[in-house]
Amino acid sequence: MILVTGGTGLVGSHLLYNLLNNGFKVKALLRKTSSKEAILRTFQYYSTNANVLFEKIIWVEGDLNNISSLEEALEDVTKIYHVAAFVSFNPYEKKKVFDINVDGTANLVNLCLSKNIEKLCFVSSIASLGTTDDGSPINENVLWKPKKNDSSYSISKFKSEMEVWRGITEGLNAVIVNPSVILGPGNWKKGSLAIIDSVARGQPFYTEGITGFVDVRDVAEVMIRLMESNIRGERFILSSENISYRVLFQTIAIKLNIKSPNIYFYPLLGSIMWRLSTLKSILFHSSNRLSRFAVENAHKKLYYSSEKVKNTINFMFRPVQQTIDDIMPYYQQDK
Repeated sequence: MILVTGGTGLVGSHLLYNLLNNGFKVKALLRKTSSKEAILRTFQYYSTNANVLFEKIIWVEGDLNNISSLEEALEDVTKIYHVAAFVSFNPYEKKKVFDINVDGTANLVNLCLSKNIEKLCFVSSIASLGTTDDGSPINENVLWKPKKNDSSYSISKFKSEMEVWRGITEGLNAVIVNPSVILGPGNWKKGSLAIIDSVARGQPFYTEGITGFVDVRDVAEVMIRLMESNIRGERFILSSENISYRVLFQTIAIKLNIKSPNIYFYPLLGSIMWRLSTLKSILFHSSNRLSRFAVENAHKKLYYSSEKVKNTINFMFRPVQQTIDDIMPYYQQDK
């Protein structure tokens, strides 16, 4: 029996579909406040038998910060995919970010050790990786170094990954994946998918920043292949291509047959806007739609190497162009 945390998110819902479509028996950890609709919607993107697959999920109500509910969820479980994480760059939500991402992961690792779980796959992030001084591609050996302007989310992902490494030193059989910016159909107002919705709605700005992008289907497939292998105690960057935001925006706009963003988003303008956005989020306890982290990252030129996973399991990632071509019909259909 397999347990998946974070099943309602972009990666989690695609992972659930992939697992069930391949005949695995799956439990999904669900918080009281979570909705199953996003999972069913993902299944409907890819299958005419979506309801049949969806009904095979064994739902377990629980919370990463509630150890007794986690113990219950782990009953009869042999493998765990830990996808759940809270993503926020709002200073007001810093405690929640650490409670879920760090403490929640620590709780799960401890239970994996006490219950002799066969294997754990932890979804980390490129946010927990370091950078190179000369701008060369970042690989799994580049260590994270704390910086003054690190976001709470970035720090939490590094610390949660350290909890998994701690578990590995204590005997836990685990693998870690560090996806770059993930693209795929889902909640178009949330996370990386908001980029697509923003371009579609005609936002005019672009930057020349560069980062890695990866198809969510590839992320799910690699995770399963790693879990079904004898590989353990390793981390893998999952990234298809390193492209600029300008190129990504143009690719999306061309596919939608709309005008591409054509106004350069100067760093000075960004610094003013993130301060206003942060002030608004603090005053009104609302989500921060434009964080300092997001603005600064939009101008960084970071290159990621996924040669390790390509060579280890002989995997080829989908090009970003193919990903955009595949997901745009889903966006237009949903809209």
